[in-house]
Amino acid sequence: MFTTLVGAEELAKHLDDPEWIVFDCRHDLADYHHGRRAYGEAHIPGALFAHLDEDLSGTKTGLNGRHPLPHPRTLALRLGALGVDNTRQVVAYDASGGCYAARLWWMLRWIGHTRVAVLDGGWPAWLAAGLPVESAVPRRAPSAYTLRPNPDFTVSATFLASHLDDGTTLIVDARSPDRFRGENETLDPVAGHIPSALNRFFKCNLESDGRFKPAAALKSEFGELLGQRTPALVVHQCGSGVTACHNLLAMEHAGVGGSRLYPGSWSEWVSDRSRPVAR
Repeated sequence: MFTTLVGAEELAKHLDDPEWIVFDCRHDLADYHHGRRAYGEAHIPGALFAHLDEDLSGTKTGLNGRHPLPHPRTLALRLGALGVDNTRQVVAYDASGGCYAARLWWMLRWIGHTRVAVLDGGWPAWLAAGLPVESAVPRRAPSAYTLRPNPDFTVSATFLASHLDDGTTLIVDARSPDRFRGENETLDPVAGHIPSALNRFFKCNLESDGRFKPAAALKSEFGELLGQRTPALVVHQCGSGVTACHNLLAMEHAGVGGSRLYPGSWSEWVSDRSRPVAR
């Protein structure tokens, strides 16, 4: 069972294994149809496509962020329709260092599915290994997915607002350093960050080849960030609750799991102009 990362060669051994299901999560925030086009051109054999906005997000209200979570029951029904049940080994990949694949990884854990991993190095690693690709769209028989939600996986904006100054919660922002500082903001209407948050750019979890750093290195780096705090006191956020999942995955891979996600993240936080902003 793989619960954090799986290598390309290991995945290749299971392409014909009916107990394994692969999801292509490639996406581009600046191009809504990029992932589906890329998937149509070539993908890992047998992989199904999962769109960030259509499959991995819920309905936007204008107050719940750019990529709000779907209702857990909606997600379970969608997974079942795609052939996922509670016993399958799920593997997610993208071409962006794992930031979109990590969203599916976290969402499955959120509804109680632990047999889920991200392809380390993603699509580039698969191609570099010379492994097969196809353009055919697979069909899988639907299954029944039994929902086992984990409500303690998330916190709300109200929770964060009530803990900004008490020193018990460490907010970790996964956005790039410039956006964290309030510079070069192109995605959200307000620049800056949540007061008291620390910045851990999700790309810091990766080696130069796009694979995750060794678990020991990640454990050391997150240990410096957390100080004396336990992972249970850590809340991850980003712009819309997507790349924050990358930091959650990195911590889990490093053996320091147990932190939580603020799903609405910065885009939800600034939808209420009464909430404080730091720059």
